[in-house]
Amino acid sequence: MKVSKKIISLLLTVFFVMACFTGCGQSAASGTNEEGETSAAQTERTVTDMAGRTVALPGEIKSIATFGSIGVLNAFVETMGEGSKICNEMSASFTQTDKWKYQYVFAPQLKTSPVFQDASGAILMEKVLQTKPDLCLSMNMEETALLEEQGLNVLYLSWTKTEDVKECITLLGEVLNKQDVATDYLAYFDKTVAKAEKLSKNIKEEDKKIVVYGNPITYAQPHLIAEWWISAAGGVSVTNDGRTAQTLTYTMEDLLNWNPEVMFISDKLLQKDILADARYAGISAVKNNKIYAVPTVAHVWGNRTTEQPLTVLWAMNKLYPEIMTTQDLSEEIKYFYSHFFKVELTDEQIKEIIG
Repeated sequence: MKVSKKIISLLLTVFFVMACFTGCGQSAASGTNEEGETSAAQTERTVTDMAGRTVALPGEIKSIATFGSIGVLNAFVETMGEGSKICNEMSASFTQTDKWKYQYVFAPQLKTSPVFQDASGAILMEKVLQTKPDLCLSMNMEETALLEEQGLNVLYLSWTKTEDVKECITLLGEVLNKQDVATDYLAYFDKTVAKAEKLSKNIKEEDKKIVVYGNPITYAQPHLIAEWWISAAGGVSVTNDGRTAQTLTYTMEDLLNWNPEVMFISDKLLQKDILADARYAGISAVKNNKIYAVPTVAHVWGNRTTEQPLTVLWAMNKLYPEIMTTQDLSEEIKYFYSHFFKVELTDEQIKEIIG
């Protein structure tokens, strides 16, 4: 009987020790330390990007690198309220003029951050690896593959159709644990477009302004998406012929035949050249001084950018100031950057943006 009691006591001791180890093992597996903090092992996750690739991510993303289409990608990150996490300066093609100065308003740290691509666009991999960003963003598959080969977490984003902005935002909401911001943005996008539609619905077809967008000096319309925002603003784009190609070129003869009433140009420097060339003098937009440079804030508003709802309202203000007043537009701009970018623009900055 005494032996049996000893055996039972020994077994109970063994079970107790094993239970302790099991508890410790469960704590380690769940990644909880003595302070109750969660480790990266527990929170590592995967997402599927817009190329169908499975991308591993840390639980918390503290640094983000953008490659190639830096303006578009920075705008995405900044819209999520995470501009402070961008860890690289823009490449030389962006910094040679002050066109992109608002990037430093939204993400001041860019000025002292390393440049990850040279003037030709080649990735300076040594600098990237020294920085070790938690997440890399690219809209180019070749760049994506190069970065992935170095063991970096790379998310591929694609934007070819107007509605792709919503998929990009939804994906970034998941990636950055900002699902609520993504949902908020999508609602704002639809609400703003619906507002523009309501404001312009009573404009008669014969009263709609004829518009050309892009670079009339090189006869180029650089982005298919402009056909959407011009129409949403109540205008009629002369290049909207049902095309599906992202870019379009035309001739001087085309421009003269179209005789647009309004020119939206992609760079303010083009205005001087247009006014100095006698061939443009007879065009209605030139005669009536209706040449407007599309703003560049986080990105060029006329191209692919999360700021697209503001593009619609801005274009409407230039086309029909009686239905979209400058005061209303100012309030929309102030709200957008305050609410999403978490930056309060001054009245002077907003005035400059409107033009």
